Amino acid sequence: MKKILVVNGPNLNRLGVREPGIYGMQTLADLEHRMQELGRGHGVEIDCFQSNHEGAIIDRIHQADTLYEGIILNPGAFTHYSYAIRDAIASISIPVIEVHISNVHAREEFRHHSVTAPVTKGQIVGLGLYGYELAFFALINEKKGEK
Repeated sequence: MKKILVVNGPNLNRLGVREPGIYGMQTLADLEHRMQELGRGHGVEIDCFQSNHEGAIIDRIHQADTLYEGIILNPGAFTHYSYAIRDAIASISIPVIEVHISNVHAREEFRHHSVTAPVTKGQIVGLGLYGYELAFFALINEKKGEK
C-alpha cells in the first residue's frame, strides 16, 4: 500500500481553538481523520504527525524519505524562517507539498515569504483544510506519472 505522511508544525494542535475566524472550527483530530478516510478510499495509508518542535519535524522528514511516497507539510510559522526544515526537505528524494490553511499572502507581511516553498513540489494556500486534500491528489497523481 502506498503511504503519505501529513506533517503539521507549531500551533496546529490548536486548530478549532486558535483564531477560528482564520483557521476554522475543525480540530487537528478532525483533519487527521478526514485525511485518513480520504486515503482509505484511494488505497493509500495516511500517517499524521504534529510537533511544535523544529528538530522533531526535521527528524520526521528525514525518516519519511524511505517510508513514504510523499509528504504533505504545513510548517506553520517555521515556513518563514526555518532554513533547517528547508534543508531537510531538500535532502530527501520524495516530493513534499506545502499547505497553508489561510491565505498567507493576504495576511501580515512577515507571512508572505516562505523559505521552504522553493524546495517543495508546490504550495497550496488559502483553501482551508481542503488544501490538504488537493495536496493528496497531487501526490497520488504524480505517482501515476500525471503532472
